[in-house]
Amino acid sequence: MITRGLLDQLLKSGQDLLQNKAGGSHNKSSSGGLGGLLGGSGKSSGLGGLLSGAGGGALAAGAMGLLMGNKKVRKVGGKVAIYGGLAALGVIAYKAYGNWQAQQGTAPKQEPQTVDRVPPAQVEEHSQAILKALVAAAKADGHVDERERELIEGEFIKLDNDQELQHWLHAELNKPLDPADVARAASTPEMAAEMYIASVMLVDEESYMEKSYLEELARQLKLEPGLKLELEKQVRQAVV
Repeated sequence: MITRGLLDQLLKSGQDLLQNKAGGSHNKSSSGGLGGLLGGSGKSSGLGGLLSGAGGGALAAGAMGLLMGNKKVRKVGGKVAIYGGLAALGVIAYKAYGNWQAQQGTAPKQEPQTVDRVPPAQVEEHSQAILKALVAAAKADGHVDERERELIEGEFIKLDNDQELQHWLHAELNKPLDPADVARAASTPEMAAEMYIASVMLVDEESYMEKSYLEELARQLKLEPGLKLELEKQVRQAVV
């Protein structure tokens, strides 16, 4: 099972997502306003790097829009738009790690092995953990009901028809939300940091339910308080 391609497409979809939202805001649909996101405009802003065809970015934006929920697109879409793909997320984690280590006043034993700096064989392990965190964060507000799950899975199939990946995504979407289960996917501190960044990206921190999930996830990931704050700070700075 390879998750890297799908995840990279989702992370690159942020700007298309906002463009589609702006362009489709006048176009109400029976699916709660998600029709504009799902149909897409066919325009590509160069973000669908792994996708062929002009509609690729719009497809990924549709999947990300469903994961986030229509209301949340307006609130946290700006956070999603900062990500230029999997490597860009790794860069943010690396920068946060460097700043946090500098604050400790101790020289790091080795530079952080974030997803943009690990050998190709390890990238997939990071990718699967981040995608798991992304799907879980999407469920944190409770908007993903059975119909939404079917729509999300349908969009994922359009992006990547790998059967094993589809079975895995189905299981992740349908299992109860459990921060401890999510955190177990992190086999290194750097993976934990990347998973937390992906979760911060998708969560509306003004929502008590989602904020509570984020706090519990950070605890289960065993993030040092200073590193947690630095990760959140890097996301905020990247949005500005």
